[in-house]
Amino acid sequence: MRPSIMERFDGLADRFLADIEPLKDSGSLVVGIYCTYAPVELVRAAGAVPVGLCGKKQAPIPAAERTLPANLCPLIKSSYGYAVTDTCPYFAAADLLVGETTCDGKKKMYEHLGKIKPLHLMHLPATGGEAQDAYWLGEVRRFKTFLESATGRAITDEALGAEIRLQNEVRRLLSLVLSTSRGPCVPLSGLDMLRVTEAKSFSADPHAYAATLRELSAELEALSAAGTSCVSADARRILLTGCPVGRGSEKLLRLIEESGAVVVAAENCSGVKSFDGLVEEAGDPLAAIARRYLRIPCSVMTPNAGRLELLDRLTQEMRPHGVVDLTWHCCHTYNVESPIVAAHMLEKHGLPTLHIETDYADADVEQLRTRVEAFLEIL
Repeated sequence: MRPSIMERFDGLADRFLADIEPLKDSGSLVVGIYCTYAPVELVRAAGAVPVGLCGKKQAPIPAAERTLPANLCPLIKSSYGYAVTDTCPYFAAADLLVGETTCDGKKKMYEHLGKIKPLHLMHLPATGGEAQDAYWLGEVRRFKTFLESATGRAITDEALGAEIRLQNEVRRLLSLVLSTSRGPCVPLSGLDMLRVTEAKSFSADPHAYAATLRELSAELEALSAAGTSCVSADARRILLTGCPVGRGSEKLLRLIEESGAVVVAAENCSGVKSFDGLVEEAGDPLAAIARRYLRIPCSVMTPNAGRLELLDRLTQEMRPHGVVDLTWHCCHTYNVESPIVAAHMLEKHGLPTLHIETDYADADVEQLRTRVEAFLEIL
């Protein structure tokens, strides 16, 4: 039985456009976000509304390929395709955009995107360390200045502190929702967990989103305790890692669960990476924000020990039977990391890994289904 409250998460993205109308009428700006490195605390402290932008469907890719090379990651092409075709309502609603220099393809795509709407680019260092921390703090300060200029509103330490506490509460609640699947009864499918985490990017009111998370957590705990509403009591438990997925690009996640398994955690940046780790609530709020966001273990970081540490934690907590590692075509950083992840999971945890390289199109669905089913048979 699917948790009854999931219907509210299903509709959050659609309600966002109606929810922001009165906010825009009162002068609030909407800031379009593409990546988990964008500090939403700063956006909200400036009185603006952050929204996740489209980039997870195949339909707009042909339009993007008139400008961008075909042998580019589908996420980048889809993001740009939505912009040039004006078919993403959230992009249309955004007054300005924020990007980050993660992979090479994305940061060059932003040069084209900035010709369509005002875009602020945060330059991300490719590693951690004292010098890099100081550099990234400078980028966070530069973003603060940009937002203050765009909104005409000073970002105070008090406003930042309030937003830090609120976003930390959302992160704790998402972790609590995930934790309900640690036991033998998994009350929430991986597809539904994706809906829950994705809804965070389409919530005009984070207080309301947090309240809905509390209700979901309570319902899931009751279902898990009763043991009568498990996704599947004997399903193979899968840890999904690699590139992000979302509505329109969830074909692999769907195939895994259609094949009788359950994704107990998605380590990717549309999953656990988006809410793992809190911002320190004491001291300089800008420095605390910079530290938290720079620790996100994206494959653009080198070395990227944080990804292996997060996988270790999720393995201990969620007890998967196997790992599925997704790489979108031409996503070189995740592709290079795939053998590192596979060797680590086998040597440290005795877990086999299935590496899937694909794109957004459905042409290979049945081929992928055969590979997934074969993998599940050996677990």
